Amino acid sequence: MHVTRKIIPLFLFVLLLGVVIAYARGYRLDAQKGKVTSTGIIAVSSDPATAQVYVNGVLKGVTDMHLTLPFGKYTVEVRKEGYTSWKRNFVLKGELVVTADATLFPLNTSLTPLTSIGISSVVTIDKTDKALLFVQNGDTEKDGIYLFDQTKRPFSLFPPLKILAYKRQFPEGVDMGSADVTFSPDYKEGVFTFKNGEDTISYLLSVEDENKQLFEVTSSKDSLFSAWDAERQKEAAKLLEIFPAGFVKIASDSFKISSLSPDKTKILYEAKQSIDLPLIINPPLVSADQTPEERSIKAGQLYVYDRKEDRNYEVKLPAPVEESRKKGKNVVIWFPSSKHLVVHEENQISIMEYDGTNKQIIYSGPHDGSYFDVTSDEKLLILANLNPQLNKAPDLYAVGIR
Repeated sequence: MHVTRKIIPLFLFVLLLGVVIAYARGYRLDAQKGKVTSTGIIAVSSDPATAQVYVNGVLKGVTDMHLTLPFGKYTVEVRKEGYTSWKRNFVLKGELVVTADATLFPLNTSLTPLTSIGISSVVTIDKTDKALLFVQNGDTEKDGIYLFDQTKRPFSLFPPLKILAYKRQFPEGVDMGSADVTFSPDYKEGVFTFKNGEDTISYLLSVEDENKQLFEVTSSKDSLFSAWDAERQKEAAKLLEIFPAGFVKIASDSFKISSLSPDKTKILYEAKQSIDLPLIINPPLVSADQTPEERSIKAGQLYVYDRKEDRNYEVKLPAPVEESRKKGKNVVIWFPSSKHLVVHEENQISIMEYDGTNKQIIYSGPHDGSYFDVTSDEKLLILANLNPQLNKAPDLYAVGIR
């Protein structure tokens, strides 16, 4: 009897512990079926917060929330008045936790002027919040090349522009609007190539300080480019060292890397040859992104590889946009969060998650399609002429999309 009294509490404790563990792992009693069934959890969050959450069309509450549901297929939609909606399909399995992290963008954007000088063309300085502005309005005191730095925001309306070279320093006939710039690996200088009548002329210029004298490199720029390319290849090899060992050789042989995501977890690349990507993480992660991936890559196509989850996605672009990309035009860039890609289409700018889902238009107003960029504080930069009857050239504007 004495032993029995000790065993019963121990048995009850073990039973209770088992129930707690089972509950924590997602098992629930289905009263209708009269049995215990496995469940999973969908953790739903949003930016901005307090957005409505719909599961299979039924309102379940607001973000942030955790939904415990039986295994099965679900469509989760996140909505907030004044913002774009977000939707994703999930296959929920017992004991599985998946995340629905929705980023919503305002339906009505704001425009803020950043310059008032009249710009012929803009060239982004990669990996920075800086750009080169080329001005050619027939004013010898103002025409030239300027450095625009979005990080320097004084109390005045417009960020200050730093002159790098005046047009009057160049030979007569040089077209500022035709500038093509190849930067050094450290982005401290660049080779600036201009049209000069039917010919072209190139200069090596600083992109940090004013160039009092011009250094022409028309005949020697190719050797300079070769030296810079060698340095870039070394830098690319160092960047790949953070990726899984089995992936590095494949990437070196088969990828033309366009850019690394800001958080350095993903690569945007064009396939140099058609191959099948082997599994680097095998077996695959259980709670990875459920969007179907593409591991049979085709030469010339654009992809994103996620090193954390060892998943590969094709970036599908409209035919005219894809044609522009293959001609060398910059049409796809990373959003600072590293979760999205920004795409410049014919008459609009769109954003989509890096796996190709939730594509949304973020700007379709007037703009010059020759340039777009995104700042580190998640503002879209465009060229636009909002008063063409008075202004001969467009200016730089920030579009508030967050």
